[in-house]
Amino acid sequence: MADLKTAYMGIPLENPVIAGASELTSNMNSIKKIEEAGAGALVIKSLFEEQIQLERARFDEEQHQYDGMNAEMTNLYPEMEHSGPEEHLMWVRKAKEAVSIPVIASLNAVNRETWVEWAKKLEETGVDGLELNFFANPELQEGDGASIEKDQMAVVAEVARAVKLPVAIKMGLFYTAPLTVAKGFAKSGAKGLVMFNKFFQPDIDPASETNIIPLNLSVNTASRLPLRYSGLLFGETDASICASSGIMDGLDAAKMLLAGADVVQVVSTLYRNKITQIGRIVNDLNKWMDGKGYASLDDFRGKMSRKNAADPWVYKRAQYAKLLMKPDPLGIIR
Repeated sequence: MADLKTAYMGIPLENPVIAGASELTSNMNSIKKIEEAGAGALVIKSLFEEQIQLERARFDEEQHQYDGMNAEMTNLYPEMEHSGPEEHLMWVRKAKEAVSIPVIASLNAVNRETWVEWAKKLEETGVDGLELNFFANPELQEGDGASIEKDQMAVVAEVARAVKLPVAIKMGLFYTAPLTVAKGFAKSGAKGLVMFNKFFQPDIDPASETNIIPLNLSVNTASRLPLRYSGLLFGETDASICASSGIMDGLDAAKMLLAGADVVQVVSTLYRNKITQIGRIVNDLNKWMDGKGYASLDDFRGKMSRKNAADPWVYKRAQYAKLLMKPDPLGIIR
């Protein structure tokens, strides 16, 4: 049987399959099932800037609860029971104590002081690593892309200096030069690069004329983008590469590792196929390795990356043009 042991950001893992941050990692029962299913590690559901600021706003409201009272005065924010940052810290600590696999905390902040302050607090829970989630809309921020990227890298550097934990960056899709930004994060102190974060996108219900935010699970073809960038980034950085999005089964995991990823994160497939899918992914990856004669992950990781690919154009845009020049590229002309 093949040896699936690996490391992510220097954290030893029994296998490269990580349960990504989701509602499944915010429940003690499902967290224990994730461990039982054989995950190499798990990422706790994120702590958000809104949760932190909500608690601060409530504290300020309590301090001034009788200031300027009037008949129309209502509570500043709706009640969100058990959702505050202190409760989150308590939950993360309990989750870490409840399982033996590595546990990685996740932080999704906005203000620089929040990043540093709460990275330190999350470190105190005893977790093995920290994942930072960045998102910025340049139009809303009233800044150019380069300035936002520079600011994010400065945040990474500050957090990396403030904690002893290895820090991963869960990258978005909207950087002009993702490889350059990824390398910049690594130079700033990131030990892991997760490609890519899936952001919720707003929609509109024309019948009710209301804004909605639908929850859409990833599909298998979504894995092609992280595969491309894992293949492009392999050999270009010392940071661990984590492929995320569209990874449904063991063969999907094998493809990511062939491209150059160190580990993979899975979420959507756990909702579609239940948490036990983790065990099937691990077993199928093991069977594939045995069939190929690979004794360890290092025997094939990055074998199909840009650095090692037999076809130098396989990761280039020209390959797309070449496909379209075929008489019937989709095989639908009759």
